[in-house]
Amino acid sequence: MEMNGQHNNAETSGSGGAAKQPWYGSKSSCLSDKSVSGSFMTFQSRDPIISIPMEQKGQPSGGGGGAGNGTGHSHGIPVEHPTSYLETLMHLFKGNVGSGIFAMGDAVRNAGIILGPIVVLCLGIICVHCQHLLLCASRTLDEKHQLKTAPDFAETVELCFEKGPPRMQGISKLVKKIVNVFLCVTQLGFCCIYFVFISENIKQVFDYYGYEMDVHFHMAVILLPILLTALIRNLKYLAPFSTLANVLMLVGIVIVLYYTSQDLPPVSQRVPVARLEQLPLFFGTAIYAFEGIGLVLPLHNEMREPNKFKKPLGVLNIGMTIVTTLYIVVGMLGYLKYGPEIIISMSILFTYALQFYIAVDIIWPNLQAFLGPVKYPVLAESALRAFLVLVTFILAEAIPFLGLFISLVGAVSSSALALLFPPILELVTRYTYGTLTPLVIFKDCFILLLGFLGMFTGGYESINSIIHAFQNQD
Repeated sequence: MEMNGQHNNAETSGSGGAAKQPWYGSKSSCLSDKSVSGSFMTFQSRDPIISIPMEQKGQPSGGGGGAGNGTGHSHGIPVEHPTSYLETLMHLFKGNVGSGIFAMGDAVRNAGIILGPIVVLCLGIICVHCQHLLLCASRTLDEKHQLKTAPDFAETVELCFEKGPPRMQGISKLVKKIVNVFLCVTQLGFCCIYFVFISENIKQVFDYYGYEMDVHFHMAVILLPILLTALIRNLKYLAPFSTLANVLMLVGIVIVLYYTSQDLPPVSQRVPVARLEQLPLFFGTAIYAFEGIGLVLPLHNEMREPNKFKKPLGVLNIGMTIVTTLYIVVGMLGYLKYGPEIIISMSILFTYALQFYIAVDIIWPNLQAFLGPVKYPVLAESALRAFLVLVTFILAEAIPFLGLFISLVGAVSSSALALLFPPILELVTRYTYGTLTPLVIFKDCFILLLGFLGMFTGGYESINSIIHAFQNQD
């Protein structure tokens, strides 16, 4: 098959040194003299356990994999394990409905029972629009420069600045690294939070039935299943776990909604519009909930038919409509039922591997470039995955108030990724190709203002909470 032959060409560059290193994407169809040392978000976990000589592989039959044959993208990108519409929808749903849904009741409390759902809806629309901006920028750069592999988030940012105005070209690599630092810190931060959430939820169940054990013991117990799911190296094979996680999540949400909808107090007992000083806290919590922009391009690029990802009834719009609706319903009922005391607990064990996928996708190619060619790449990557799982486990065990620290990092990095970089990409891309209009400038500047507001208010909220937590501990 062509994709196997092309992929092996890229791999031989690491062992024999004769072939060129891929610049954009690990799929090796876009080759450059540039070193892979500046490459982030490119590894797709397809290195063979045993190297197969080129002559034993199938020879290319020309043209590149097309959507019609089911082996690649419509623009010629070979994908070894493409995902279907439903599988991609499962990944998108699971990547977004994570720790954020736990905080939506508190977010509505800080905005008011009337204002909160309205602003969550508006914020959801803006975040989805920013995700479309990211997809459009990636597609535009792909088409303008005839790339044979679609750039991911960080590569899109780098290429946008590199091909943009002369004053921006010199910072293209720096901006790319900033994006990847935000992505990596955010995703590993989510993984740390999942350790804490899962262990605390299991402890509550065991305590209820009289088996009281320390929460750290529960963390140690869940380490093994989390490690096993994190060793899965391909999105295609994560689909069953993502589906199971979605089923468990939906069952948990249905149960929570059932109990929260019983004996509801009148809406008049809740604050319709919160005080102005509470709104920054709402915004910081709400923007943290829309955490899935880092998955948009990887999921799009891994689809069997990627054109179905961004259509009006495509994966992105359908998935995010469901996510936003859940946020609004859970947030409203949670605040209405419990008022300021909001507790929502459900297990998100199988979400860990999906969030973990992006962090490994960033770290592994750079570690590979630093160490040089490795004899057993699969074994080396698996060792890295195990090491990172242990790092998140140790952080979750050792650091007090870890959730508050991660919220601080998440508020800053999530706001930057979701609301700052996409409009910047559109402004630079449209300016470069002469399609910038006053309406686009106004719209993107408004989103940028919201993004900076989210960074500062989210940071304020988290720092405040950390200070109060340490004061109360003393």
